[in-house]
Amino acid sequence: SKTDWDYFETSWDFQKHPLLTHRGNSTSIEQAFNNWSSFAEKQFNQLKINEEELNRIFIEIYGLQDELTPEVEDKDITIRKADRVRDIKSFISYAVGCMFGRYSIDAEGLIYAGGDFKEKWKCENGQWKVRKIVKDEEGKVIEDTWVDATFVPDMDNVLPITDDEYFEDDIVSRFIEFLKVTFGEDTLEENLDYIADTLGRKSSETARQAIRRYFLKDFYKDHVQVYQKRPIYWLFDSGKQDGFKALIYMHRYDEFTVARVRTDYLHKLQKSYEAEIKRLDIIIDSNVSQREKTNARKKKEQILKQMEECLQYDQIIAHVANQRIKIDLDDGVSVNYSKFQGIEVPQGEGRKPLKADLLAKI
Repeated sequence: SKTDWDYFETSWDFQKHPLLTHRGNSTSIEQAFNNWSSFAEKQFNQLKINEEELNRIFIEIYGLQDELTPEVEDKDITIRKADRVRDIKSFISYAVGCMFGRYSIDAEGLIYAGGDFKEKWKCENGQWKVRKIVKDEEGKVIEDTWVDATFVPDMDNVLPITDDEYFEDDIVSRFIEFLKVTFGEDTLEENLDYIADTLGRKSSETARQAIRRYFLKDFYKDHVQVYQKRPIYWLFDSGKQDGFKALIYMHRYDEFTVARVRTDYLHKLQKSYEAEIKRLDIIIDSNVSQREKTNARKKKEQILKQMEECLQYDQIIAHVANQRIKIDLDDGVSVNYSKFQGIEVPQGEGRKPLKADLLAKI
C-alpha cells in the first residue's frame, strides 16, 4: 500500500524514518523497533483480513465457492513486515541523509535535493535553522517557517570513511552524534550495541568498530542496491586497501568539490598516516611485549600499503580536480557518475598512462 511505501526513503512522499515515528517516548532503539514491528504486524494482519473479506464477497457474488478459497497467503500481501536488519540499515541511511541536509529530524519530508542550499538551511547568530514546509493532502502549502535545527548538516558536503579515527568529523562520529540527538546520551551505549549486533558484530569488535566496519565495507553496497544503481551519495574510493574513502551528496556537488576532497581530506589523511607510522616505529623499537610489537608491525605494513594507494589516487584526483567538472542533475545519475570514471593520467614519454576510477564502481 502507499502508506507502507512512504516509510521507505525511495518514496517521493517519505516523511520520517519509522523508528523515529514509532518510538513513542522511548530512548531505546530496540524499543522503537519493537513498536514499529508491532505496528507493521497489525497493518499486515488488517490488510490480510480485508483482502480475505473482499475475496469472500466476490466468491459469493460469482458463485465460485467450488473453485476458489478466500484465504490469502502471507507472501501475497502487498505491505512489508518490519525487518530488523533492513530497518536498522535504513535508519543508518536516513542518518547519512540528515548529515548531508537531504533530510532533517526537525522537519519532515525531503528537505534538499538541488537548488540553493541556503534556501533550505541557514545559520543565524550561531543557530542553525531548517526550512519547514507542511502541505495538505492536495499538496497545498499550509505552513512555511524556519525552525531551529537540533542536528546540523555537514558544511562542506564531504564525509570521510576511515578504518580508524583519523578525523574528528568522520562518518562514524557524526552517526554517534546523530544517535545522541535522536535517542539521547544516557542510552547511547546500549543503542550502539543493538545496532552493532544487528549489523553482525564480530566477537572481537566493540560496537563502534563494528559500525565503522559497516560504513567502510558495506554501507555503499547497500546504498547502491536500495537506489537501484542510481546512487545519490557518491563514494570517492582509492581502492581495495581502503586507503581513502569519502562520501559526497550528488545534489550538493559543485565544480570545486573534488579539489576540496583532495586538499581537505586526502592530504590530511596522508599526513595522519605518516604520523601513525612514526608512532608505530616507536612501539616497534621500544621494550614492549613481543605481541605488541607484532601488532604494530602488522599495522605499519597495512598503512604503508594504504599510503602507496593514496599516492596513486592523488594523481587521479588531482587530474580531475584541475578539470573542474560540472554536472547537470537533469542528466541523471549514470551520465554524471561516468564523468568521474576511467580517468587517464599521462605518465610522461614512453610510459603507459595511469588509468583508474575516481569513484567506487557501481
